[in-house]
Amino acid sequence: MQRPREPLLSLRRITKVFGEGDATVQALRGIDLDIYAGEFVAIMGTSGSGKSTVMNILGCLDAPSEGQYLVEGIPVEQLPADVLAALRNDRLGFVFQGFNLLSRTSAVDNVELPLVYANVSARERKLRARQALADVGLAGRERAHPNQLSGGQQQRVAIARALVNNPEVLLADEPTGNLDSRTSAEIMALLVALNRDRGITIVMVTHDLEIAGHARRLVSFRDGLIVSDQPKVAA
Repeated sequence: MQRPREPLLSLRRITKVFGEGDATVQALRGIDLDIYAGEFVAIMGTSGSGKSTVMNILGCLDAPSEGQYLVEGIPVEQLPADVLAALRNDRLGFVFQGFNLLSRTSAVDNVELPLVYANVSARERKLRARQALADVGLAGRERAHPNQLSGGQQQRVAIARALVNNPEVLLADEPTGNLDSRTSAEIMALLVALNRDRGITIVMVTHDLEIAGHARRLVSFRDGLIVSDQPKVAA
């Protein structure tokens, strides 16, 4: 894939330090990373390698200790709080290993949540949430609660929730970590289709090389540093 000149997301000399004194941990040690529009990037590494810290910074859920994070060339730290909140809600979608669904809330109401924060009307919220559920293969299960759904179906609800605002970027943190191998393959096929057919940029953290093989680029972390960055890991 020919890359555009300007990265969509760009990390420049990013460091991240947790704790103080003897308890200090340097999670990231001055990394540079560019993510281009339309890419499907898998980030791998052992526990403590820095991969989840990078994901949190990319998602504007955490700030670096030093360095600069740019979105389309604009430094994130310069954005007002309301603009930063809109960036997280409108342009970024999040999928987590643990699904993070509200247990006493129906699938359609779970999917609606980002639209509530975006002040979308109730009627429009319902229409868009139902469409998002249909897009991930859950038409007819709108009123089901999480305990009435399989793990794979719960993750589909979580993906629908991430998609309901039509984000440019989907950030997936171990999206198959709680799923069996067959269900994992189904979820990965869905993510591949979203990247291929809709052009959604996907950045995925995983510890599983087989899961990473669905991506088009593999970035490996060790001890807070990028140790390899390889294109086209998929067969």
